[in-house]
Amino acid sequence: MSSENRLHFSASCSSPARRVLCVGAAVLDTLFRVRSLPTGQGKILPYDMLQVAEGMASSAAFAVARLGGHASLWGAVGEDATGERIIADLGNSGIDTSGMLRVAGARSAVSTILIDDQGERLIVPFYDAGLHDTAKPVTQQDVSSFDAVLVDVRWPKLALRTLSAAREAGKPAILDGDVAGEGVIEMLAPAASHIVFSQPAAERLTGTAELAKTVGLLKRKFEHAFISVTAGENGCFWFDDRSGKIVHLAAPKVRTVDTLAAGDIFHGAFALATAEGLPIAETMRMSSMAAALKCQVFGGRTGAPTRAEVCDALRGWSVGQQ
Repeated sequence: MSSENRLHFSASCSSPARRVLCVGAAVLDTLFRVRSLPTGQGKILPYDMLQVAEGMASSAAFAVARLGGHASLWGAVGEDATGERIIADLGNSGIDTSGMLRVAGARSAVSTILIDDQGERLIVPFYDAGLHDTAKPVTQQDVSSFDAVLVDVRWPKLALRTLSAAREAGKPAILDGDVAGEGVIEMLAPAASHIVFSQPAAERLTGTAELAKTVGLLKRKFEHAFISVTAGENGCFWFDDRSGKIVHLAAPKVRTVDTLAAGDIFHGAFALATAEGLPIAETMRMSSMAAALKCQVFGGRTGAPTRAEVCDALRGWSVGQQ
């Protein structure tokens, strides 16, 4: 390991705790582990199952907490038993849920997920449209105690207000650019300082499956922001604003058991590392390793690694950056 890498590694593993606000999805997931995903009609018998509260923002918040940060979540649940279970589960996982909204007359979000022996999944989610109909005002003061904010695309009204307040307060305003409804990304992106797209969302927005090309096209579209695309086992790509070049970081090689929430763990790690002020290359290494380690564990976001586990794995990772 070079002296420069040792310096960055030391920083990533010894930074003081930072506060990250996550805004968006809170879902009660039922995970079924199966030998293979179904291809037609019939009955399929799982050999393991787990119920856990997660969702993009919720899983990212859990990653922040596991990695040594202070995580707060603004999400919405119904005034029902499922909502109480979601809040209790997330609160017991070390996330500050005091900003959660309980919506009268709406049903809490639920999802059924099949995960096969190759770690791939089939997801059937349900979101009550009434959950995210309204959004409270968000001011600079509301976000002043946080070192970074991360929003997903599930609650666009609140996401936009939070990103805007964070930018006004001079805080990193990070958008999880996943597949969303028509016009949602275009509405949120101008308010973000950092956008980390999923591969499907990037392809949908640019009309190409060439990953490096998508980064360039997205940077031209949203030139004000840091732009990255995550691509699972194909690693991650980003536009380096200092050099003007597109950088590729290969993914760590792991035995994949469950890819559910891996992208969310990446986003949570990215938000925390950004809040800590780590160099972008180190931020991407830490985020990539956190996501990869999660993939080795069945259970969605419950597989998120600790900071010590990530740092141990980084010591032995010979990264290939292009």
